[in-house]
This record gives sequence, structure tokens and C-alpha cells, in this order.
Amino acid sequence: MTPERPSHLAEALRRRDWLVSAWPWRALAYLVSTVPIAGVLAVGLLIVGAPLLAAVNGLLLHDRPPGVALMLFLAVGSLSVLALAPIVSFPVAAVERWRLRLVDGRPLPPSPWPGLVARYRTAAGWREVAYLFWLGGVTPITYWVFLLLLVFDLGLITSPWLAGDPNNPVVIWQPIETTGEAVPYAIVGVLLLPVLCYAAGLFTAVQATVARWALAWPVDAAALREVARSRTRLVGAYEAERRRIERDLHDGAQPRLTSLTLQLGLARLDVPEDSPAARPLAVAHDQARGLMVMLRQLVHGIRPQSLTDLGLAGAAQELADASTVAVTVRADLDGELPEIVETTAYFVVSEALGNVVRHSGATHADVRLTRTGGDLVVEVSDDGRGGADPSLGTGLTGLADRVAAVDGRLLLSSPPGGPTVVRVELPCRR
Repeated sequence: MTPERPSHLAEALRRRDWLVSAWPWRALAYLVSTVPIAGVLAVGLLIVGAPLLAAVNGLLLHDRPPGVALMLFLAVGSLSVLALAPIVSFPVAAVERWRLRLVDGRPLPPSPWPGLVARYRTAAGWREVAYLFWLGGVTPITYWVFLLLLVFDLGLITSPWLAGDPNNPVVIWQPIETTGEAVPYAIVGVLLLPVLCYAAGLFTAVQATVARWALAWPVDAAALREVARSRTRLVGAYEAERRRIERDLHDGAQPRLTSLTLQLGLARLDVPEDSPAARPLAVAHDQARGLMVMLRQLVHGIRPQSLTDLGLAGAAQELADASTVAVTVRADLDGELPEIVETTAYFVVSEALGNVVRHSGATHADVRLTRTGGDLVVEVSDDGRGGADPSLGTGLTGLADRVAAVDGRLLLSSPPGGPTVVRVELPCRR
């Protein structure tokens, strides 16, 4: 199965194809777009910070306390900054959330204007203020350090062309007088370029992590747990209702319909073929038989009998035997599975094999059922043409919804030309 595309920069940095992917350019776009924002904030902080530093410097170095005018200016300036920071941080945070998508595709919760009072009373508002100071204070310093390293490396690379000029002598650790002396430094500079690229990516990832922490509005954990419990109760109630319908159809309606079909068949034997009632009776008998087949399919769709009789591995093998494409089933299942997980896995295999037959043009498919830790892993692969897209109505969206209902997840890999791999992970918690 091909690896998933990384969703954020920190994950992309761990991949071997980092340098040849689009992520370095996305990191560069994030860094460059940070400069004007951080620059404006840094200037604003310097207006207040410079007099404060001057007062501290005078007190520490010259033992000279600041004057009344300076103290008044510092007090008014500091209070003004604190008063305006929660308001200024709101539009800055909105821009930062938008920019964060350059290096982090994971969605952030929306942040509507909570009201003026809430900006001063909520922890989320003050986290945005802290990020404002971090962006205007810490970020410019790290950018300057990185810029100096970049200029130094460019100096190493260009040193062979600059060496030998008496008007502009090249000095690194020692004066360089000839091109031959500068070549080793240029080689070191070229070798340092990937290191600087990774350093820039790492710094961007740290900045994006800080931004995500500061700009993510807190989620009500209690409400989230209640939603999870509610979903679990709904899924359990839905499954119990399905089983009740299955029992009612299997034990009530189906035997009665079978008896009716049998009675109509016996009546056809007793009625002469030239009787006026023969044709309507034959039509009723055929309709009853068709209805019995339809009812049997409905019962099978709720909880396949083969799943009850043979277990998941045997039921998957039965699906493979019924497929028009050659299918190999490999099962490594230890212990008993929860009923809802077993049913969901069966329908995953059924739908996936149906897609293989209808859409893939494959000649062979593989079904693997394994227990990995506390999860049941179902993987269906084929050697078809690939290019599977859930938006094209192949049933993958409905399958993903069914898997999500039991707190599982569905992964799809289907590049053009194949192969296609559908992987489903279902937690087996009871």
C-alpha cells in the first residue's frame, strides 16, 4: 500500500522525499509571508520596548533611576498595549489561521468574534495575545539568525569568484587570496544547502506548531465525550433494531410467506389448466415466490446467515467464491470479534469486492483479515486500473460512513494504473 500523503509539515519532514517534494516551497511561502506581519508587530513592540530597555539599562549600568516622564510614558504605553492586544490579536489570528494552511492541512475550528468582553475574559483570547507577542518578539530574532546563516553560506559558495580582489578581500576564518584556497569553502557551502533547507523546514514546523497551539480554540472535552457516548448508544440501538427486524422477518414473515407459496403451489396442482382461475393463480404463485426471494435478500442484507454460521473468515471466503474475479482470502483472526465489528467487516469485504467486479477491470484480488493490537484490519487489493474516486459514486463514501459509525477509519490508495488498496481499521473494544 502506498504511503499516505502527509497532512502537515512536521510529518513531511520525516519522509525521505522531503527535498524533492512541494513541502520546502510551501515552507518557504510560509516563512516569506511571515516577514511583513512579524515586522509590523516588531515595530509596534519596539516603540514601547525601546524606552523600557533604556530605563533598565540606565538602572543596571549607571545606577540611574528613570525620570518621572519616562516612568509615566512606560506605564501608559504598557497599559495601552495590554488594553489593545486582545483586540489587535483577533484579526492577526484570523490571518494566521489562513496562512497555517500552507504547512498544515488539518482543519482548525472556526473562531467567530466572541464579543469584546469575551476577548478579555477567555483563555483562548489571551493565548492569541501571547502568540501576538511571540510573533512580534521571538520570531524576528530567529529570522535574523537564520538570515545570517544563509548569507554566510552564500558567502562560502561565491568565495571562488570573489577571491583575489584586493579592493574586496574575502575573509572567512582567515583571509583568502586565491581561487584555489576558496574552492574547499565553496564545496562546504554547497553541502550545507540541504542542511539549511532542513533547518528552515524544522523552524517552520516549530512555528506552525506554536501557531496551532495558540490559535486552536479549546474543545469542550465533556461535550465531546458525551457526543461519543451518544453515538455509541445510537449505533448500538440501531444494530439492536436491525437484529430485531431480522428476527421478525426470519421467524415470522418468512415462514408465513413460505407456507403461502407452498399453498399456492398445491392449489395450482388442483386447478385444471383450462380453468379461468388457473392463470391468476399462477401469477399469484410466481409473485409469492419472487417476494420470498426478495425477503430472503432483505434478511441477508441485515445479518448474513453465513456470517453467523461460518464466522468472518468463512463468510469472506464465501463472498470470494461467489465473485466473478479470482479472489484469495488470507485470515489471521484470534479470538472472538464484537458482533458489530464482524458485521461491518463483512460488508466492507462485500462492497469492496463488488467495486472490484464492477469498476476495476481487475483479474485478481486479495482479501486480508488480521488482528493488529486491538484493531481488526481489513485490506482488499486488486490489480485493476486504479483511479478509484469516492466522489464518483462507487459506494466508498457510504462505506466510509459505515466504518466511521463504529469508530473506525478507511484508507484508500488507488493511483491511476493501479493497484487499488482499500484498508479499514476497526477497533475491537467491547
